[in-house]
Amino acid sequence: MNAIQHASRRPVAVLLRAILVVEVLLLPLGAQAEKADRDKPLQIEANRMGADGVRKMAEFEGAVVLTKGTIQMNAERIVVTERDKGFSHAKATGAPVRFRQRLDPKDGKAAVWIDAEALRIEYDERTERVELFEKARVTRDRDEVRGAYILYDQRTEFFSARAGKDSSSGRVRAIIQPKSTPDRPASGAPAKPAAAPPAR
Repeated sequence: MNAIQHASRRPVAVLLRAILVVEVLLLPLGAQAEKADRDKPLQIEANRMGADGVRKMAEFEGAVVLTKGTIQMNAERIVVTERDKGFSHAKATGAPVRFRQRLDPKDGKAAVWIDAEALRIEYDERTERVELFEKARVTRDRDEVRGAYILYDQRTEFFSARAGKDSSSGRVRAIIQPKSTPDRPASGAPAKPAAAPPAR
């Protein structure tokens, strides 16, 4: 293979590598994510796609829509850059970037959806961390966390959120719905009354 052929194929290799990294970007937000999604094809639509073999960068721009099974991400721009030791970094920006995926049923309960949004979402392949920046929100079923910054570490399954300096309250916000128990139905129906004490 001569140098000209090698140069012409390098952007294609960068683009293919970027698609693989974007595919990983879609998966980590949903713990217990639907396993069937892994076997589905990744589809990417955008107004423009391009790759720069010299800068080791690929870009998808303009109403970007990524789908893979139940997973969907909408962004205005996604840039994937190859960094040290072959690891890549993906950055999605939008107004906002939106992510949605159905989770597998668990403990006999029906499947639920996870939704996330932020003005910027980044994934670092080396550290396996997903970061949501600015007006970040993650909702799982009816539970919700909001903050200026939300971090999810794939390796440790560590999850954290913090408020921004420009936040009016300087605090993060979480809404956790009560979990159903035999005495407390999830439907909101009144709990079954306790049995009367035995007569003396």
